[in-house]
Amino acid sequence: MLDDFFVRAVLAGIGLALTTGPLGCFVVWRKMAYFGDTMAHSALLGIALSLVLDIDMMIGVFVVAAVVSLSLIVLQRKGTLSTDALLGILSHATLALGLVLVAFMTWVRIDLMGFLFGDILAVSKTDLVAIYAGGALVLGVLAFLWRPLLAATVSPEIAEAEGMRPERSRLVFMLLMALVIAIAMKIVGILLITAMLIIPAATARRFAATPERMAVTAALLGALSAVGGLFGSLEFDTPSGPSIVVAALGLFLLSLIPFKMTAATDGRLPKAR
Repeated sequence: MLDDFFVRAVLAGIGLALTTGPLGCFVVWRKMAYFGDTMAHSALLGIALSLVLDIDMMIGVFVVAAVVSLSLIVLQRKGTLSTDALLGILSHATLALGLVLVAFMTWVRIDLMGFLFGDILAVSKTDLVAIYAGGALVLGVLAFLWRPLLAATVSPEIAEAEGMRPERSRLVFMLLMALVIAIAMKIVGILLITAMLIIPAATARRFAATPERMAVTAALLGALSAVGGLFGSLEFDTPSGPSIVVAALGLFLLSLIPFKMTAATDGRLPKAR
C-alpha cells in the first residue's frame, strides 16, 4: 500500500507531464531550449521577491518569468544584440539577482536545494489543485492557438500573410511557458524544468508522424517518466526530481535504437528552425 504523499507525488508528476509534453514540442520545433533555461533561472528571482513581498511563490515566479519574456521581446526589437546573447544576459542576471537577494534575507531560512531540484514528495492537495487547474488552462489556450502557433513555427511570414498574427501567438506562448515554470518549480525544481520540457518531446519525435501525435506522445512519455522516476526513487532511495529526469533520459536513449520507420523521415512534422 502506497503512502498518501507518494500517491500525491505520482498524480503531480503526471499532471505536470501532460502539460509540459505538448508545450515542449513547440520548444523543440522552435529551438527555444535556451529560452526555457532563461525562464527557469528567473524563477529564483521570483522566489526571492515572493519572500520579500510576502506573496504566493507561484505568483511571484510567474510574474518575474512574464517580465523576462516581455523584456526579451522589447530587446529583440531594438536589434542591438543577437537573441542568444540577450538570453544569456537575462538568464545569468536574473539568477545572480535572485541569489544576491536571498543572501540578504538572513531572517529567512531557504532550502536552495529544494528549489533547485524540487521536492515532489512534499506536494500537498492544494498544490495538486494548482497543478491540474494551471495545466488545464495551459492546454486549453494551447489547443485554441494550435493552428496559429504551428503555422508561425513552420513559416512566420506565411502566418503573417494569412492574418494569424504570429507575434501575438509567440507572446502568449511565452506566457504559457512562464505559467508552466511557476507550476513545475516545486515538483522538479528550477534546474530540471527545461529537461521535462525538452526530453519527452525529443523522444516523441521519433515515434510520431504528425504534430498532434507528437504532442500526445510527448505527454504520455513524460507521464511514464514521472511514474518510473518516482518508483525508481522509492526503490533506490535517490532524489525524486532528478530521478524523473533520468527516467526521461532512459526513454530517450531507448528511442535512439534504430527501427524501420521513424517520424523524422515522414516530413509532416515542423522542422526545427
